[in-house]
Amino acid sequence: MMDGMVKTIRQALEKNGFKNTLIMSYAAKYASAFYGPFREAAESAPAFGDRHSYQMNPANAEEALREVGLDIEEGADIVMVKPALAYLDIIRRVKEKYHVPVAAYNVSGEYAMVKAAGQKGWIDEKRVVREILTGVRRAGADLIITYHAKDLLLPRV
Repeated sequence: MMDGMVKTIRQALEKNGFKNTLIMSYAAKYASAFYGPFREAAESAPAFGDRHSYQMNPANAEEALREVGLDIEEGADIVMVKPALAYLDIIRRVKEKYHVPVAAYNVSGEYAMVKAAGQKGWIDEKRVVREILTGVRRAGADLIITYHAKDLLLPRV
């Protein structure tokens, strides 16, 4: 999220009587190669350049903690770390430092890798998915957004 966005949203909600409405902030969104499959499917890949100017450097953990803190100060109730797998340490550090609900977004590239390996017979897909999501939860995520949700919830026929 852009700096000041949470505050603007919070003020607008409260001004219009929505005082108990939760805000989940994309507080720590890293510039990641794991977004590729979604961008391709949604035809939303940048026409030129990249999105690194407003997404975090994958090597910078301190920036994530600062951005999360700013969003909480502005009124965020839940903070998100995106993507999940390569940033389990960030999920843990956010949870330990701020004690607020943390969401983790298990993005399309993470999903696609597991799906492809499962289709090739290289892994037990169902076990790997449960192991990955358990690890995300163990790292400190209170909420997990994942493309695997349907597969986990629906019985196989």
